[in-house]
Order: sequence, then C-alpha cells, then structure tokens
Amino acid sequence: MERDKKAADKLAGHISLLDLKNRTPEQIDDLLRFTDQMRPFQELMMKYECAMYEVRTKLDVLNKELSLKNNRNPFESIKTRIKSPISLYEKMQRKGLDFSLDNIRDNISDVAGIRVICSFVDDIYMLADCLKEQDDIRVLEIKDYIACPKPSGYRSLHLIIEIPIFLTHYKEYMRVEVQFRTIAMDFWASLEHKMKYKKDIKDAETISEDLRFSADLINQLDRRMQQIREKIEDK
Repeated sequence: MERDKKAADKLAGHISLLDLKNRTPEQIDDLLRFTDQMRPFQELMMKYECAMYEVRTKLDVLNKELSLKNNRNPFESIKTRIKSPISLYEKMQRKGLDFSLDNIRDNISDVAGIRVICSFVDDIYMLADCLKEQDDIRVLEIKDYIACPKPSGYRSLHLIIEIPIFLTHYKEYMRVEVQFRTIAMDFWASLEHKMKYKKDIKDAETISEDLRFSADLINQLDRRMQQIREKIEDK
C-alpha cells in the first residue's frame, strides 16, 4: 500500500508539472527528478562540458601557434557556456518536442557553445578553417551569417561540430557549436539579444531599424579596420 501511494504521488506530481506552462528552474529540476532523469541528465551535461573544453583547448593551441607565427593573436577572447535545464526545456517547447534526453541529444545542436571573439573578419575564416581541418573533428553544419546576414542584421560564423571525448572505458562524439565574431559584431549581438528577450518595448520597430542600420555600419567598420591592418603589415 505504501509503495502504491508513493507511486501515485509521484505520478500526480509528474502530471502537475507537465501541466505547467511557465516553468521555473526549480520546476525543471523537479521534472527531471520525477521522471528519473536527473542523474542521466547530469551525465549528459558532463559529456557536453568535456567536449566544450576539448574544443576550447584546440582553439587555445591555435592561438598560441598563430600568435608566434604572425606576431599577433588571431582572437581576443573565448566565452564558453552550457545551456541550463530551463533553457533546454524552453527550446524544446519552441520546437514542439518532449523534454527528454534523447530529444536533447538528437535535436539540440548548441547545448555546448563556444564564442570566439576576433579583431578582424579574415581571422574568423582562418581560425574556422584551421579547426575544420583537424582530423578528429567532424563538421556537421556551417552557417555563414557574415556572408549572408540575418534579416535583423546579425552577423557571425557558426560551426556545428562533433568531437570525441575519451571516458574511462569508451569514447563518444559530442556536438559543440562554435561561433566566431568580431568585437563589434559581439557588441551588436549582445544589444540585440537584450531587445529580443525584453517584453513591452516601446518603438520596437524603430529600434529594430536602428539595429539593422548599425549592423551595416559595423560591417563597414570591420572591413575598413582590416584594410588598415593590411596596409600597416605591408610596410
């Protein structure tokens, strides 16, 4: 009887969680526990984190080598992040998918993300090419929003790659998204991101137009700065 009551309570809790539309991070944790997915979820996130750091190490090695070869660093900084459970849940909702580990692995390409901030546009493509040529990396998708910006004006180069991680008794390929941007592109994107997720913005259309105009100016500035650098290096 006691076991049946616990099972019924667990099922009732599970159903009540599933009925919630606007969830909190704590409720997502409860959902993982109710569906016995907390430990497997933590193990999956650990694998993504390991893969992210493998890619981070590769980029750091390239930075050291190329800075010696070219007498300057090809990138200014690297940012890393793992999507939180609540972010994953919300993304699954937008895709119309159930919140499960299999769906996370099969349908979400940016669980692990790395953002590489470069000074110049040509460094973006050079670094991306160096990364793609490494023989243990599988390139799954390339999205070149620098050559073909989004309608909003967003510019960045995205790579979806798979990289092996070596665990105690096996190796496994995990996906990582790598974004390459210039400093100016990253500044623009951070402002656009704030607008996208802020509600009840006055004059939203005017602000969007201003952002698109600013994106074009930033692109012109990036190209001009690269030309100036090339002139300096030629002397």
